[in-house]
Amino acid sequence: MAYKIAILVGSLREASINRKVARTICAIRDDDLDCEMVEIGHLPLYNQDSDQDPPTEYVDFREKIAGADGILFVSPEYNRGIPGVLKNAIDIGSRPYGKSVWDGKPAAIVTASPGAIGGFGANHQIRQAGTFLNMPMMQQPEAYLGHVTDDKFDEDGRLKDGPLKDFVTKIAHAFHDWVDVIHKARAALADVKS
Repeated sequence: MAYKIAILVGSLREASINRKVARTICAIRDDDLDCEMVEIGHLPLYNQDSDQDPPTEYVDFREKIAGADGILFVSPEYNRGIPGVLKNAIDIGSRPYGKSVWDGKPAAIVTASPGAIGGFGANHQIRQAGTFLNMPMMQQPEAYLGHVTDDKFDEDGRLKDGPLKDFVTKIAHAFHDWVDVIHKARAALADVKS
């Protein structure tokens, strides 16, 4: 069975290295990951006043996330933290209160940066939000991709063969296995309860 994966990229820049890493992950098909990059740049800023009559952008975004079997966050780090556009998307999906579309979705986080620490701060802020939102978060392998520059990618924007691509492939396989384990555990628990 192909698991439907929603990928959220924390950078709006078309040529961002994180978007390129996400495209590389989407191109790995041998793990039955049916990936879709869910765009977030068009989402209006979250405003609780909109909960009674949400804008179409909120509704469409929430439906896409609700229909996914798993969530993959791929993000840069801005000023040692999570990019505002990604935090906004997380907030929109978590509301209205009690109707979070994130609840129970298995997830993983990949952060990439030209710098040495690979987005460590943003990675852990996303993880913290995911914990609060009851998202079972893949723990290993941790994915802080440092020293990622444009020369690591081919003309199609995918990682060139080498150690970085090998590691990203390992992450993709581990994420498939994580989503599979969570869904099978839930199915077994549902059988026990019925």
